Amino acid sequence: MKCDKCGEKAVINMRQHKLALCKDDYLRWVPEQVEKAIQKYKMFSHEDKVLVAVSGGKDSLSLWDILHRLDYQADGMYIGLGIDGGVSYSAESHRLAEAFAERHGLKLLVVDVPETYSASIPELARRTHRGRGKPCSVCGLVKRHIMNQTAHEGGYSVLATGHNLDDEVAVLFSNTLHWEGSYLVRQAPVLEADQAGLSRKVKPLCRMYEREMAAYAMLGGIEYIYDECPFAKGSTSISYKEILNQLEAGHPGAKLSFYLRFLQAKEAGFFSQQADTHFAELHPCPTCGQPTTAPGACSFCRMF
Repeated sequence: MKCDKCGEKAVINMRQHKLALCKDDYLRWVPEQVEKAIQKYKMFSHEDKVLVAVSGGKDSLSLWDILHRLDYQADGMYIGLGIDGGVSYSAESHRLAEAFAERHGLKLLVVDVPETYSASIPELARRTHRGRGKPCSVCGLVKRHIMNQTAHEGGYSVLATGHNLDDEVAVLFSNTLHWEGSYLVRQAPVLEADQAGLSRKVKPLCRMYEREMAAYAMLGGIEYIYDECPFAKGSTSISYKEILNQLEAGHPGAKLSFYLRFLQAKEAGFFSQQADTHFAELHPCPTCGQPTTAPGACSFCRMF
């Protein structure tokens, strides 16, 4: 198979785009597509100071690499969760994030949860009612708090995460399956900073397939952690991804169409703020100062 751009041997065939590309053209094509998403959804400009949440995985490291290639002001932030699972998951993730930053001369901020809060994520989960079953709820709460706090205190106007199309479609599928109106209202490539103390949250990879990002990391020589979080095994999101992958196999482009049509429906007013039955006004947490809808202290502070 030949590259559709230069005629050389293609290394990837994207049926969903009816496009085959060689290595060099592919490594140019991916940043071009990410730039288009940044511009289309007005995520940020070259004047913005961007903080990239880096996990050590293919998506976040590739995103940081792409923003660096596109000459955006992008620093990285790694959160050490204290998760082992027999594979030294957190330690290896940290090592790869540090190695990437050093190799490219980039700035990486590190917040170590066990060191800062005297407990790892699994330990925090065992201490609280959120710890029933897997510690995913605690992990999400802690990461959101730290990311927002670090971005705000560091003067970053934008917080970027490496959520790809497969991630977004799995969430959309779940929210639609259960008709979670409040979550459907809020799901978007950009979440504006509409309260003091918040930074704009963006997902520049929201239109990029997971397979496309894996190919970009491999062809670009980006070393990343292959292991999933030990607690991710058996999660419903993985089951939803498997179902959607079966649909995609028979109908290339189905996932992208599902997501883009959802965004078009939002623009057309199909989802309004009134549909968000859980909508509530934010107020500053009296302990940490971050915005919260909870009465009194925020959920993060109450956990301690």
